[in-house]
Amino acid sequence: MKRECGILLPVSALPSRYGIGAFSREAYQFVDRLKEAGQSCWQILPLGPTGYGDSPYQSFSAFAGNPYFIDLEQLTEQGLLTKAECDAADFGRNAQDIDYEKLYYNRFPLLRKAFERWEEQERQAGRDKAALEKLLGDALSEETREYCFYMAVKNEFGGKSWTEWDEDIRLRKADAVSRYREKLADEILFYEFQQYLFDIQWRKLKAYANEQGIQIIGDIPIYVAFDGADSWAHPELFQFDKENRPVAVAGCPPDGFSATGQLWGNPLYRWDYHKKTGYDWWMQRLEYSFGLYDVVRIDHFRGFDEYYAIPYGDKTAEFGSWEQGPGYDFFQTIKKRFGELDIIAEDLGFLTPSVLELVEKTGYPGMKVLEFAFDASGGSTYLPYKYPKNCVVYTGTHDNTTLQDWYQSLDEGARWFALQYLGNERTPVNEIHWDYIRLALQSVARLAVIPLQDYLGLDAGARINEPSTLGKNWRWRMNPGDFSSELAARCRHLARVYGRCK
Repeated sequence: MKRECGILLPVSALPSRYGIGAFSREAYQFVDRLKEAGQSCWQILPLGPTGYGDSPYQSFSAFAGNPYFIDLEQLTEQGLLTKAECDAADFGRNAQDIDYEKLYYNRFPLLRKAFERWEEQERQAGRDKAALEKLLGDALSEETREYCFYMAVKNEFGGKSWTEWDEDIRLRKADAVSRYREKLADEILFYEFQQYLFDIQWRKLKAYANEQGIQIIGDIPIYVAFDGADSWAHPELFQFDKENRPVAVAGCPPDGFSATGQLWGNPLYRWDYHKKTGYDWWMQRLEYSFGLYDVVRIDHFRGFDEYYAIPYGDKTAEFGSWEQGPGYDFFQTIKKRFGELDIIAEDLGFLTPSVLELVEKTGYPGMKVLEFAFDASGGSTYLPYKYPKNCVVYTGTHDNTTLQDWYQSLDEGARWFALQYLGNERTPVNEIHWDYIRLALQSVARLAVIPLQDYLGLDAGARINEPSTLGKNWRWRMNPGDFSSELAARCRHLARVYGRCK
């Protein structure tokens, strides 16, 4: 089994000129630096279009890409925008912070200008509206086009979720669907144009990464957003009543982190229905995802064993119940359909024997997080000497704080044990992150993934997400030059020392 290493960095966190990381020249430079650093993987977060709260785990569709990632500079090279137009837009001036409100109000007008000019270019080339509709229709999947229809209708209703639309279109009555498709044909085409650009630019970047020996590790959230095309277009897949209102929603029960639990609000699957269809929607989702990524991390893996169902309308997660998921039958169907796929099981949190058994039976590597390994008892299952080879080790994930902040926040007992475990009492605190990076790389785990913020030794200001909070998540970006040639050389040296690159 080959030993490898990679770096975790969301696309949004790349530097770029226009407010958020994108499929721009900086992304290609990052790939070059990964290769220089002896890395074989780039792990990113879900690429779907985000809604309220800006979380990539609450996307408007499981089959669409985020238009914020479309590189505007490529559009200027195509004559669809001018540099002056892009420079005049206000995306915020803090290079290390994404201002999503300004992105929303400034990015879409630019994309609309590009769309109108593209239409004009195509007309001059002799293609009429019907030809353009066919061109985009042939380039996109049916589910991606459904997302485009959803967004057009959503805009027609002032951005409201589908549950607040007029009843005829909310329930997708045939005459209403036909009427809205005709009325909103131009808006639908605009969203299809965005997906067309996203797809071309992303596949070009991914192909470049693969040519450099870099695999892309993507991410599938187990649940879809309630405010999204998937739940509106396919209510039969979810635990909805006859009016397409949820019966129960997803979340987590009360624990040491939250006395009232976590109320996520995502619609829950009707697993009995999915099984009758051979999990067809999920198979389409996996096929779409493996078109985008080389390796897929499945989020909240335990939900396939058992899931937590909270009665719809409850204000907290206190009164939910554990229900049976599809179990191994789901993964057996995947294997029959696709063979052995490169999947990582996100098996973090409280794990019952049946969850552990399911992970082992699938053969997928689970996750080990060093920030979970150190407490005063010394009994954590995340301590490296307890790892199997078939696992992926992280210093932390996008939901963890940085190594530097984590270490400096340890209580006295946990820090004492950590010092005893590593024997690094003399390491200066501002260099302590390197000791934990070494610990991950030297472990038996077949793959070690380190967030870039940990290589940079950054503090809590570089945290990507703090679960169960809303407002300042998903905003951090690296500065140009942060991933220097000097840092790449140090990364490569460690990767060689621990047998993770040649």
